[in-house]
Amino acid sequence: MGELTHFDEDGASRMVDVSGKQPTLRLARASGWVKMEPETLSLVRDRRLAKGDVLEVARLAGIMAAKRTGELIPLCHPLGLDSVEIALSPVAPDALRIEATVKLHGRTGVEMEALTAVSIAALTVYDMCKAVDRNLVIGPIQLDEKTGGRRGRFLRPTTAADSLGKVVCETGERGTDPT
Repeated sequence: MGELTHFDEDGASRMVDVSGKQPTLRLARASGWVKMEPETLSLVRDRRLAKGDVLEVARLAGIMAAKRTGELIPLCHPLGLDSVEIALSPVAPDALRIEATVKLHGRTGVEMEALTAVSIAALTVYDMCKAVDRNLVIGPIQLDEKTGGRRGRFLRPTTAADSLGKVVCETGERGTDPT
């Protein structure tokens, strides 16, 4: 395991100095889930909620959040992102999967931007659906892949969250909470 990079030798918080790094293509992919009643997901899918098109509003919220991550997380670098893509997919009668892919040619990674995009997209789904469903559950949210930089590629091995998704997709039933 590596060392924590956001603290100096005296334990003070710091923004990591990336000025000496060479720019490379950076990519991060994160995902998360919103579980809801099947009737709620049906309303979302059919665009029948009074607040509007939940999937498109959540997609826009995720993109906007990725672009503003440096303002939300104190030690993140403000970045001019090259690309943000958000996919929202009903994967069972009661589960919506959110995936964000963020790209940048730069000196630092975009993991936090991808995670922030998924988080805010999920919170937007919650906000838009809460009037009709008080049983909404968000999570887990996780980094699935990262490329670029000194440490190279990270690809998450199969996890409980992945198993939850497979169980939900294959059976159409609610899985157990993996946490």
